[in-house]
Amino acid sequence: MRIGIGYDVHQLVEGRKLILGGVEIEHEKGLLGHSDADVLVHSLMDAILGAMAEGDIGKHFPDTDQSYKDISSLILLGRVKDIMRSRGYRLVNADCVVAAQRPKLAPHIDKMRVNIAEVLETSPDNIGIKATTTEWLGFEGREEGISAQAVCLIEKMD
Repeated sequence: MRIGIGYDVHQLVEGRKLILGGVEIEHEKGLLGHSDADVLVHSLMDAILGAMAEGDIGKHFPDTDQSYKDISSLILLGRVKDIMRSRGYRLVNADCVVAAQRPKLAPHIDKMRVNIAEVLETSPDNIGIKATTTEWLGFEGREEGISAQAVCLIEKMD
């Protein structure tokens, strides 16, 4: 078994959709990035890649490559799953936390878990997602950005 950790942050800006866990969430701002800037999925991809000592998402999906412009992070997660499978691993479980002052994410968490589980070909019971505010502290509290952290456990398949 191997463990990995991931972290990602993106700036909130006007004129972008807010996508977290593959769910479009109604909000006056969205996350700025080359892809859809889904910090939740990005942190999970980094955790999985890290567990295999495969670097990070920038190594695999560089923001200088136009083929990744505005791409769904769930598509990229599928490619990370393919790397994981090609190395002979499967996800045991993942646990993630998103830090955002607004909007409230609780109503969307079950759909996020289902989206991620479908891509990783696992049960939603193996995907934990929590949301927290920072009590108005830091860049998340000032609503300048959103961050996410993820940890995962992978194991060799028989």
